Order: sequence, then structure tokens, then C-alpha cells
Amino acid sequence: MVRIRLRRVGKRHQPSYRVVVADSESPRDGRFIENIGFYNPRNDPATIEIDAERARYWLSVGAQPSEPVARLLRKIGVLGGGEAVGEQAVAEDAVAEDAVAEDVAAEDVAAEDAVVEDAVAEDAEEAAPEEVEEETEEEVDEGAAVVAGAEPADEAQDAEAEAE
Repeated sequence: MVRIRLRRVGKRHQPSYRVVVADSESPRDGRFIENIGFYNPRNDPATIEIDAERARYWLSVGAQPSEPVARLLRKIGVLGGGEAVGEQAVAEDAVAEDAVAEDVAAEDVAAEDAVVEDAVAEDAEEAAPEEVEEETEEEVDEGAAVVAGAEPADEAQDAEAEAE
């Protein structure tokens, strides 16, 4: 299997690394197929130079990056959320995509429910003011009769019945 991995170079206690494409059975600092970049963690910030085009090519033909290289590739944007590292990561990405799809579907349903509730509320608001206006007109008529000194019809009949 072909791997994209780090190859250590530099003096003792001063490590720097080359990012190489190598057969998985080759020794760490041994034979490699292609040098696609370098990584120096001793600089502040760390220096990362990787030929993104060549890295994408090797990933497309099936090369598997080591964990440190996968982190570097994510940092420079070659490996995004869509590409996975290894079989376990493929399964994790599939689960994550399903969860995202379910969240989006739930948000869509919630948005549709909110639209329906808003429409019902608007209909209720349109109907409610008419009913309130009718009730207030009746109250205003009764109030006007009391203010004018006239008694409502029922009270006038009661008063006549008491007088007799």
C-alpha cells in the first residue's frame, strides 16, 4: 500500500520532516516514491510547504496519509470534511453526514410548522378585531342610553311594574 508520511531529516534534537509518498513497507527514512513537501515544527509558527496538487493526485489514486500528515493536509485545506482517512474515518463521516441530513430535515419541518402557525395566527388576528368591535358597539349603545338619562328597556319595565 502507498502511504503519504513524514520522513525525518535534520540534526540530532533539531528535527524537520519531508512529506513523502512511499511504499508502506519501506523504512521511515528509507526509499520513497516522491517528495511532495516539507514540515518544520521548530519555527514559530511551524512551516508547512506541501504541493497540494500532487497531494490530491496521490490521494485520488489511493495513497493513505499517516495521521500527522492528515492533520497537516487538513490545516492547509487539501483534506476537507469530504475526504476521509482510513476505513474507520469513512464510517464516521457517513454517520456524521446522516446526522447532518437529519438535522437539516428537522429544521425544514420546524420552519414549515412555524409558517403554518404564523398563517393561523394572522387569520385569528384578522377575525378577532371584528368580533371585539361588535361587542364594543353594543356596550357603547347601552352606555349612551345611560348617559342620556334614559333607562334601558328592561329597567324601564321594571320601574313601571314597581310603580303600579
